[in-house]
Amino acid sequence: MKPKYVAINGQLISEAEAKIHISDLSIQRGYGIFDFLKTINGKPIFIEDHFNRFFNSAKSLHLELAYDRTSLLEKVNELIQANDILNSGIKFTLTGGFSEDGYQMGKPNLLITQTPFEISKNNVDNGIKLVTYNHQRQLATVKTIDYLQAIRLQPYIKESGADDVLYHYNGNLRECPRANFFIVKGNEVLTPQTDILKGITRSKVLQLAGHNFTISERELTLDDLATATEAFITSSTKNILPVLAIDGKPIGNGNTGKVTYQLHNQLNEVIQLALAGHQSVPG
Repeated sequence: MKPKYVAINGQLISEAEAKIHISDLSIQRGYGIFDFLKTINGKPIFIEDHFNRFFNSAKSLHLELAYDRTSLLEKVNELIQANDILNSGIKFTLTGGFSEDGYQMGKPNLLITQTPFEISKNNVDNGIKLVTYNHQRQLATVKTIDYLQAIRLQPYIKESGADDVLYHYNGNLRECPRANFFIVKGNEVLTPQTDILKGITRSKVLQLAGHNFTISERELTLDDLATATEAFITSSTKNILPVLAIDGKPIGNGNTGKVTYQLHNQLNEVIQLALAGHQSVPG
């Protein structure tokens, strides 16, 4: 089997030999950021948007990148060529760096990894079920490596017969741990406007034009779920995935709705256009 490579601080290393020192703040304190994008037929999708978010996250956590956007793109392409995985997920992580006292930031370490990845074509038909939970993520607009609450809630999610959790804060809807949330009410498609991580796929959906509906951001509450005719989540790993039930109660008729189908198809067209275009250097 061909060895798989990762990149650590710009150096390609066999995955089997990759390591990071135990003093790194990502290990000692969970301090770091990341971003994740997918490749289709060897081409990164929406990489400019992901770079924008990655650099903004780094700035928010006072982590200095040793690479500008052009050189970071080169490192991503080197890894893609070395691994030769056409359809994949690429994750770049920036850690707090090696710390002598386990508290002060050091020089950040940049890790770039790649794994095979395919989005199921049946997602739009199968859908998922969510369960709600009162929680507000700290530094919600930053894509940190902190998934403590989401992982801690895994038993709760399973006991509730759900597939994932939908956060709300004192009744005001937020997001899922790895996805943004939308509802459909009549001819309106709505997503929370508040303290959330505003995902790349979410931004693409907000730009979609509908003949029979509008798309907008606004404050949403748990009460809005009762009158929603459709619901779905968005992410790089799921595109658009219907939500069929929340807290054991069906959304609409409990099946994928026509607006969700339409948006799913429109988003696929946007992705295909991105594939047809030329990869540009993030500005």
